[in-house]
Amino acid sequence: MSNLISLLQHVPLFQDLSVTELESVAPLFQERKYKKGTILFLEGDLGEEFYLIGSGVVKIYRIDNYKEIILSLFRQGDFFGEMSLIQKGLQRSAAAETLEACSIYTLMRSDFASFMEHSPKLCMRLLEVTMERLRKANEQIYNLTFLDVRTRTIKVISQLAEEHGLQRSSGHLINMKLTHQQLANMVGTVRESVTKVLQELQEDDIITIDKKYIMVKDPERMAKLIY
Repeated sequence: MSNLISLLQHVPLFQDLSVTELESVAPLFQERKYKKGTILFLEGDLGEEFYLIGSGVVKIYRIDNYKEIILSLFRQGDFFGEMSLIQKGLQRSAAAETLEACSIYTLMRSDFASFMEHSPKLCMRLLEVTMERLRKANEQIYNLTFLDVRTRTIKVISQLAEEHGLQRSSGHLINMKLTHQQLANMVGTVRESVTKVLQELQEDDIITIDKKYIMVKDPERMAKLIY
């Protein structure tokens, strides 16, 4: 229980709650273990659960004309499925699959509804989180519509370094293994195009790649390539 409360304190949705309030909501969560490659839900499924990642990596994706498009990658401390807490009976707008063995805390809407009704702070936070996710979705639409493949690839890597980067003496290490195909699915292009951009960035000494881990050696220089 203490591990979950510590995790909740760093989740934007719950960070305004007191320790007493967190101790009240924590028992509503159920911890589950999943193997790599487990489908948590599919697009169109009924959404009744909120997910909080204790460990591992989860991809959120859609299938468009038999092509996978990765919308987000989530890891420890990240959450998804928050729309299920807002309205009953909503269908999932995307699918979720584990990319590693995962420990995930799940929360049923029915268990959470009464707690949320008595917590204005939580309701406001949920609205803010939802609006931020909507803003990011609109940014993705803009990127896919107006940016070329090279710029989209660089922007995705920069965002991954910002959201999942570990500070090292040689730069920012993206703390998850990423294949060229997974990056291509995030960028919305074919693998060969992403491989070409990655090779160019390595030749320019902006990034290095070792065992599928990307190190952004010069984040500022990379950022200038986007604009």
